Amino acid sequence: MRIETIRVRNFKALQNIELTNLPAFCVFVGKNGSGKTTLFRVFAFLKQCLEHNVRSALNAEGGRNGFKDVATRGHELEPIYIEIQFRVEIAGFTRLVTYSLQIGLNEDGLPVVQREILKYDRNDAGKPFHFLDFHFGSGYAITNEEDFSKPDDELEREPQKLHAVDTLAIKGLGQFERFKAAHAVCTLIEDWHVSDFHINDIRGVKDDKDAQHLSADGSNLPAFARYMLEQHPVEFDIVKHKMRERVPEISDIEIRVAEDGRLLVRYQDAAYSEPFIDKNVSDGTVKLFAYLLLLHDPKPYPVICLEEPENHLYPQLMTLLAEEFLLYTQRGGQVFVSTHSPQFLNAVPLESVFHIDKVNGVARIVSISQDPLLASQMVAGDKAGYLWEQGMFGGVAERVHRR
Repeated sequence: MRIETIRVRNFKALQNIELTNLPAFCVFVGKNGSGKTTLFRVFAFLKQCLEHNVRSALNAEGGRNGFKDVATRGHELEPIYIEIQFRVEIAGFTRLVTYSLQIGLNEDGLPVVQREILKYDRNDAGKPFHFLDFHFGSGYAITNEEDFSKPDDELEREPQKLHAVDTLAIKGLGQFERFKAAHAVCTLIEDWHVSDFHINDIRGVKDDKDAQHLSADGSNLPAFARYMLEQHPVEFDIVKHKMRERVPEISDIEIRVAEDGRLLVRYQDAAYSEPFIDKNVSDGTVKLFAYLLLLHDPKPYPVICLEEPENHLYPQLMTLLAEEFLLYTQRGGQVFVSTHSPQFLNAVPLESVFHIDKVNGVARIVSISQDPLLASQMVAGDKAGYLWEQGMFGGVAERVHRR
């Protein structure tokens, strides 16, 4: 499942953003404070809404003031709107599914789901049909959505009323595979990975817990590495081989059980007889190992979001890391990355680069491929990173909007 469209209104600096025809590899570049982090927070926000509720997600994102701190400044009384579109196979055909969520405040100033819609085309003609439609906790769901032999007006609507108006209707339906589109949306949101690696959280001796995926903060790295070593040795060997290629000083990586039963990662430097524990290895080496493990997960995430992967990494590694992300997308995943690294951008194709800037507190996002000046320069052989360093991305939004 690849996200093709993202529409966001009234979410912090994203007052009105529409990204269409998104490629599998999306790289966002812009100055500090331009809105890159905010865009990625949309993914985390939706996941929190689904796993808990809207009020919890608003408090986690905005703090004590909740909705008012999440809404765009000056638009605190207007609803927050998020829409995603992606394709999924239903009844033997690939359908474009649209899920939209509108959040606002009720008369008591409490957050509520004002509108929640799930729709897709049942056939080539006509407009997308609503298979789930809820207003303020009440609505309906179609119970026989795969019966394509029946016309729209003969589908069975099941009226429902939620226990809480700040809960997503899709949360309950998504647990049942017979609701194909709802199940696909829940799976997509639950399984996307918004990385927030902090090197101090990754390092050190860790508890030996079951870890079949790398956590968002990377703190279960030793446990996940051990899982990969024991359950997926071929993939783990690939990761070690790539580490040796990228960091020639590292000849081997091992997972050891400490005296207290916890786990630690040790790195073998070819120049020494004894391996080093991770606190004696560079930040970049540890972080690169975490990225490679993430990208070679045998059950890959449908969507990965990574902020500024260049932090702690040697600049020459950035080209190789960009290539790893591209390989991940070729295996079916989708990757969203924010960066300031010219070296990383130089390895990114034209259609993958997006520029973010901010005017009067409001973010704008445009595809570089839509800018005739930058597109022509890259087609002629220039690299995005060089153009970024030279300040050529300035004015890109104006040039795109003038077209």
